Amino acid sequence: MKKAHIFILSDGTGETATSLIKAALVHYSEFDFNIIRCKNVRTEMQVDRLISEIKEKDGFLIYTVVSESLKKKIRDMAMAEGIIAIDLLSPLFQALDTFFNKVSSEKEAGLLRVVDDTYFKRISAIEFTVKHDDGKDLRELNQADIILVGISRTSKTPLSIFLSHKGWKVANIPLVLGVPLPEELKNVDQKKIIGLTIDREKLSKIRRNRLEKFQQDPGSDYASLQQIHDEIEYANEIFKKNKRWPVFDVTERALEETAAEIVRVVSRRMGLKSEELF
Repeated sequence: MKKAHIFILSDGTGETATSLIKAALVHYSEFDFNIIRCKNVRTEMQVDRLISEIKEKDGFLIYTVVSESLKKKIRDMAMAEGIIAIDLLSPLFQALDTFFNKVSSEKEAGLLRVVDDTYFKRISAIEFTVKHDDGKDLRELNQADIILVGISRTSKTPLSIFLSHKGWKVANIPLVLGVPLPEELKNVDQKKIIGLTIDREKLSKIRRNRLEKFQQDPGSDYASLQQIHDEIEYANEIFKKNKRWPVFDVTERALEETAAEIVRVVSRRMGLKSEELF
């Protein structure tokens, strides 16, 4: 059986058209076919070359291009060469223009790719952050964009998750009384590291509430003011030894406020534009 060649021409990634054609081809499983995806097709020279290849292989053409001039070029050349060609986007745009009562003669190519890239970057950041919560898997610490350090219940995890939804890969590491810093923390770019602290009275209340929530003794050492005092002093000693780490007091501060300030500080220290990542 002769293999059928199905070409997908797109001014973006071509993923939308590829998914659609694969779904349709399920109904033609008895045939042998080869899907050829041609991405970022945005010039007439590219179209000339690809139409010649499609003609040579007696292929079937599907295209998702928003430029009206380029669509006309593809349509005219395919017709002249006797190639079966399907324009996936034009009927959709025509229907949407009617629905929204808007006629836009020229649409911008590649917008879906921008959305997709942003989406996948955010998903990757969330996955990384969840994997590296509370000092887990320090082997990949150097891949983090931001590293938060602080004693228990200083909002490390909530801040990490919030920042990850903005596209930041965040790792957080607990400071435990009497336990030395992990060696991995000393070997990463220190400009990524942020210290977190909190008022001891506020922290005691937070810890008691947490213990009560899980039906544990709220009067345990974990929530005692003396224990918290010792932990905060231990953290302060570490922060004094690592003067390059900015330290944020999260007491009575909204999560969004602290996150925005962390972004501003880290982006400035890393030479980035904060609006690019937040």
